[in-house]
Amino acid sequence: MNLPDIEQTCRELGVRLATYLQDNQLEQPLLVGIRTGGVWVAERLQESLQTADGVSSLDISFYRDDFTRHGLHPQVMGSELPDSIEDRHIVLIDDVIMSGRTIRAAMNELFDYGRPASITLVSLLDIGRRELPIQPDLCGARLELEDGQLVKLSGPTPLELTLA
Repeated sequence: MNLPDIEQTCRELGVRLATYLQDNQLEQPLLVGIRTGGVWVAERLQESLQTADGVSSLDISFYRDDFTRHGLHPQVMGSELPDSIEDRHIVLIDDVIMSGRTIRAAMNELFDYGRPASITLVSLLDIGRRELPIQPDLCGARLELEDGQLVKLSGPTPLELTLA
């Protein structure tokens, strides 16, 4: 399988996101990356968008629905968000969307900080396999993987994809 050029995919996604924000009149969006890969992608998108607030981050470790099965990840870093996201337009960014459970956990955490005006979901890669009815508004690339195969983003510089 040929994996996409991640830096090029990020640049193209940044252009598409800028157009999306303009077309939907979403001013002053808050870019929120899901740790860790989503933060790396959000930083790339921030380079082209130059939003006023920079990049915020979510660590959803305590919000995962598989917490009791798998335990806490050893490198919990905490979330870095403004004190309130009330009535803000949020651009929630993840590196790979698969089941939708990570996004559900991220939205639960966001609502603990306030009620956003809107949430736009952006994913660098979509590998399908949904367990929840959650779809990205914008996606850099869709990958068809073999059963049991996963893709991993490493970074932050350079961003690289590997198959697992």
